[in-house]
Amino acid sequence: MRLAWVELKDFRNHGQTRVDGLPEGLVTLVGPNGEGKTNLLEGIAFLFFLASPRTSSTEPIVRRGSDGPAYARGEVLTEAGKVLVEVEIPGKGANRVHVNRSPVRRKRDLRRQVRAAFFGPDDLVVVIGDPSKRRDFMDEAIRSLWPLKESAITAYDRVLRQRNRLLKEWEGRGAPTDLATWDEQLSDAGCALVRLRRQAVEAIAPPASQEYEHVAGYSLACEYTPNIGDEPLEERFAERLADRRADELVRRTTLVGPHRDDLSVAVRELGARSFASHGEAWAAALCLRLGLASAIGEEIGERPVLLLDDPFSALDPARRERSAERLQERGQTFVSVADETHVPEPSAVVLDVAAGSVTQR
Repeated sequence: MRLAWVELKDFRNHGQTRVDGLPEGLVTLVGPNGEGKTNLLEGIAFLFFLASPRTSSTEPIVRRGSDGPAYARGEVLTEAGKVLVEVEIPGKGANRVHVNRSPVRRKRDLRRQVRAAFFGPDDLVVVIGDPSKRRDFMDEAIRSLWPLKESAITAYDRVLRQRNRLLKEWEGRGAPTDLATWDEQLSDAGCALVRLRRQAVEAIAPPASQEYEHVAGYSLACEYTPNIGDEPLEERFAERLADRRADELVRRTTLVGPHRDDLSVAVRELGARSFASHGEAWAAALCLRLGLASAIGEEIGERPVLLLDDPFSALDPARRERSAERLQERGQTFVSVADETHVPEPSAVVLDVAAGSVTQR
């Protein structure tokens, strides 16, 4: 899978940017901070995710002083054929998306055709942040690996909200009369999500560990730790709900289920969140994304496009060099660097970015 060309208009600080003839292999974006490297990667990400990996709001994406919406356009070459993606981003209101000139309303309809993986500095929180960040990572992995199974995530969230509302609004004695019905629905949706998360982690963990072993020289362990325990999940779910019933009625919220899961990430057999150095935690976050990219490739039979924003900044020179060596084997990979000395030697093309303009060397 390869992005052939990309065009941005009024996107962040890119008034009018077009880059043609993008090759397979490493594409390196170079320039000082604040000149538009990350903005270009963000624009490319829009062509795959129909959303920004940096912000949930599209308002700051529209270039200041511009009259109209922002645009991102590009053509992705896949084994199944060419996919032309055009996104109009008004800043307020819904984006307008066309794929091969036809309107698309659901993100999963695009994800079935093109895939990418994005790493940025914010990914560090997946390793050192609270468990919700790791749950988000696992759910993002589900969406990336199996777009049509995204409904399992939304189904659980919907049941959880409704059950929490029931507990919060209950004013009677004992348990609400229809709580058992919601327990059953919570279990059904929760067990489905647990099985998907486990499958995703089992696909990501081996390649992530291999990448970390190559970069750091020692192991990275990733293990899914579901709140309800192991199989048989339905029985474990019912047992946990019964055990926490009194606490739930007092606290008026659901205390059992996948919304309390975690992903254990360990370096040298010690929890990365508490014991890893900054460089080790950074490398772990990077390798988790590389592991996801590898898992996507195994799932769809071709390599996804890889987008890496400033991946080398927290790595020592030796690890930076080893990491760059591996990237050239991953198909088309976009890498942004602020330091000229960080430009990977095996780069297929280098793009200089300055004040929202892009020049190929």
